[in-house]
Amino acid sequence: MRFDMHCHTKEGSLDGKVPIEEFAAVLKSRGFDGMLVSDHDSYKGYRVWKKVKEEGRTGGFLVLKGVEYDTIDAGHILVIMPENVKLKILELRGLPVQFLIDIVHKNGGILGPAHPCGEKYLSIMNTLTRRNQMAVMDEFDFVEGFNACESPESNAGARAIAETYEKPVFGGSDAHKADCIGLAYTEFCEEITCESDLIRLVKEKGQDACVCGGEYYEKTTKQKIGKANNLLVDGFWFYNHMASMMRHRKRIQELRKYYIRIK
Repeated sequence: MRFDMHCHTKEGSLDGKVPIEEFAAVLKSRGFDGMLVSDHDSYKGYRVWKKVKEEGRTGGFLVLKGVEYDTIDAGHILVIMPENVKLKILELRGLPVQFLIDIVHKNGGILGPAHPCGEKYLSIMNTLTRRNQMAVMDEFDFVEGFNACESPESNAGARAIAETYEKPVFGGSDAHKADCIGLAYTEFCEEITCESDLIRLVKEKGQDACVCGGEYYEKTTKQKIGKANNLLVDGFWFYNHMASMMRHRKRIQELRKYYIRIK
């Protein structure tokens, strides 16, 4: 089965331009069987699709519920939970990566770094200290090994990490605009009908669960504005920290539900 495992929707991501129904229709027309919704700290896009599903308008296309979570110390992490598990805290950006790992695994989910060798503040290898990188990489369940919006060097680094830590590799377009949809793919070795199927497959098959690949998107913001992109990256760091501070109280309340000691 062929999936795009990194997709941003208009309903769920501030920078997303494509409504989820249109996103799914484009992928289906290009031979994809499904997609992972991975909006930034939000399930709003998936909630729209859930209504589509209830109305019987999926056309046989499978949309899996995921999230691209903004940690405070390790960049973006892709998270997939079982379909019957709802965790409000995954819509509250700003957890340290180790807390995120503990919560996701305690509740039966899987997670892995998105574009791990990408921009600083957005990727684990350019955000977390080397000692801490080694401490957490073993605890991830997969690595995003191909991202259509990254450079060949970034993706090569991601694959090397996956090989070193013996993790399966996902491929995703990271599409925010229509012309990027479906540029990357993940081929799974078995049929997937829900999030639990995917989680089981990754846990049981490991590196044999899937293969990934694709082509590069040539119209990224970084390519368009060059070095000025550094200002956007620094701006993101400020935004992420301010937004995380604003959600601190709610995060503490949610963390207490999972019996994690807060010092």
